[in-house]
Amino acid sequence: MLSKTKLALALSLAWGIAPAMVSAQQASDTEGAVTRLNEITVSSTRTERRVDKVPNTVTVTSASKIEQDGARDIKDVFRDELDVTVRAAPTRFTAAGAATGRAGNEGINIRGLEGNQVLMMVDGIRVPNSFSFGSFATGRGDFLDVDGIKTVEVLRGPASTQFGSDGLAGAVSFRTLDPSDLLKSGQSTGGFARSSYASIDRSWSNTLGVAGTNGQWQGMLLGSYRQGHEVGNKGDNDAQNVNRTTPNPVDYNNRYLLGKAFLTVDPTQQVGLTFETQNRKQNTEVYSARAVPPLTSTSTLDLDTRDQIDRNRVSLEHRFNDLNAQWVQRAETRVYWQDAKVSQLATEDRNTATDRTRDNSYSTKVAGFSTLLESNLTGALNQRLTYGVDWSKAEITGLRDGTVPPFGETFPTKPFPDTTYTLGGAFVQSEIEAGKFSIIPGLRFDHYNLSPSAAGYTGGTAVALSGQAVTPRLGVVWQLAPSFAPYSQLAKGFRAPTPDQVNNGFTNAASGYTSIGNPNLKAENADSIEIGFRGKVESVRYSVAAFDNRYKDFISQQAVSGAGTPADPTVFQYINLANAHIHGVEARAEWQIDKLWKANAGIAYSKGDSEANGVKTPLDTIQPLKAVFGVRYDDALWGARANLVYSEGKDSSQISTTTAQFAPPSYTVLDLGFYWKPIRNLTVNANLNNAFDTKYWRWSDARGLASSSTVTDAYTAPGRNAQVSVRYDF
Repeated sequence: MLSKTKLALALSLAWGIAPAMVSAQQASDTEGAVTRLNEITVSSTRTERRVDKVPNTVTVTSASKIEQDGARDIKDVFRDELDVTVRAAPTRFTAAGAATGRAGNEGINIRGLEGNQVLMMVDGIRVPNSFSFGSFATGRGDFLDVDGIKTVEVLRGPASTQFGSDGLAGAVSFRTLDPSDLLKSGQSTGGFARSSYASIDRSWSNTLGVAGTNGQWQGMLLGSYRQGHEVGNKGDNDAQNVNRTTPNPVDYNNRYLLGKAFLTVDPTQQVGLTFETQNRKQNTEVYSARAVPPLTSTSTLDLDTRDQIDRNRVSLEHRFNDLNAQWVQRAETRVYWQDAKVSQLATEDRNTATDRTRDNSYSTKVAGFSTLLESNLTGALNQRLTYGVDWSKAEITGLRDGTVPPFGETFPTKPFPDTTYTLGGAFVQSEIEAGKFSIIPGLRFDHYNLSPSAAGYTGGTAVALSGQAVTPRLGVVWQLAPSFAPYSQLAKGFRAPTPDQVNNGFTNAASGYTSIGNPNLKAENADSIEIGFRGKVESVRYSVAAFDNRYKDFISQQAVSGAGTPADPTVFQYINLANAHIHGVEARAEWQIDKLWKANAGIAYSKGDSEANGVKTPLDTIQPLKAVFGVRYDDALWGARANLVYSEGKDSSQISTTTAQFAPPSYTVLDLGFYWKPIRNLTVNANLNNAFDTKYWRWSDARGLASSSTVTDAYTAPGRNAQVSVRYDF
């Protein structure tokens, strides 16, 4: 059960402003339903609905907020979010052992689950999965460039009914800018130029976007370039060896290009073409991998790495919208192709042993399509029926290469066989408006198939796997009064196994262990319930949500047989082992003090554990209680904001007991922001983050660090840092 003290703290934030009696607001019902919020979400139902009319928690972050906050990447985008975090450990990896920090922005954590258990999409196209094998680790967050983003939607809870596999914990939908976002009313051509600097990593960024329209055509081209260095921290040991706590030197650059063209065929139809390309390079001088005397023959004297991320995609879409059509009033179809690759090269100088290299890569090439249809039915009930299909086929490959391979191996080798990964699904959803009730049932059927190729694979027998899942969802929103609108949702979710889990081949006969595939691996499953209420009382709007998520068949690599000898090696295999239970509560409030001043507050708390073989263990991916308090002033010419973030320390009783882990203390951080428009089309943004230069640790980044570690300061968050940008719209 949730702590009563923490539950009361979260609920009181909203209870204090909720109406004492709903009947006091009944007179206002004649003016309409619950006061509509400004934000529109698409991810909750795959149709446009206001966030106060969906049966779950969705937050929408706009491009203007991303720019005002000076966000460089998705970690910055979610810096102040209550129940969403991005893990990015310091770059303290080695050539062939630890992978700490090698994956960059590893992925997004929603309410205690992360990695491939969270669905991430750009314009409806999946972001490639993360992958790890020893010192080789790839993330997902660095496949994105925030300069091309129009909105970011975070959907909490299983999203399988809407999107199929992977949305076990939720879904994050990134939508890119359209030509209309760069054009002002009446313009035939327009755009913007922006330049920014961030002291946190001494990075410069320049972005130029141009759009135009001519008759039936609209088009845009946006390019961005960012160059920077390592992210700062509060460490003070500059030793060029394992004792170092200041960041290892990093040089990176990121190139991004987004282009779109739309043809309006007639008033009801539009055809669009999008291309997107990103290239990110990073060189790291890994001082922290260097040994200290006394040295052995294999001691590392120097380690240099060169990493590269590439993502390219092309998509063609058709949009139809005719409210007067008889059967189908709206239809959207998208065909796409995406090629993404991560390459990681490490060069290690060893004392007297032969120097060695590691040259690893992981790539995903995917082609697919999706079709969504919408029919509006009239009668006794107003009903919007949405239905469609999604299909994708991905070619996923991995390669480990280099010199001086581990004992018993030869390079090059594949950590898993080249695999064709096919996902297909069909769904139907109804949005029924019955008086004050919105009833949203949905049902989806999915099929997945993993077909491996034995070519070049030496890890054993490559096994195929296929399966299916049925994921229903039922949501209800009761617009009882503008001040009090309860809602609830029941939803199921699933995540299909990945190729590296079905087939993971590695043998070290001398050390007495091996790993094998599992043709009987089942998908992970989720059962979720969310109950909440939201509303508006005078100038204050609020929301409260409580959730209970239960997960089954978590996939884990375990020793399944063997004695650990060369004659009888230990056999490792991915199996369905653990179940998990995560529950929590969150509350948010926003107060429009007057036309110029606005205040906001929020708090979130969750608790969870996993269970395997009857033994319960706290989930380390659960974040501590977090509260956010902010005030903002907005004028036509200038504005300012102050944002205070409090995080409770990580309770040692809520850390897995497999090792004695470092438990970060609580912290409070103040961020300040300012913008100024000296002339109509020119905007200056400035931010001072961690204004009091507080030394603190984020649990998401320090998780897994031993309590006995002598380099805990290497895992501290950045100290005081500033960001400034100048934007000109034309």
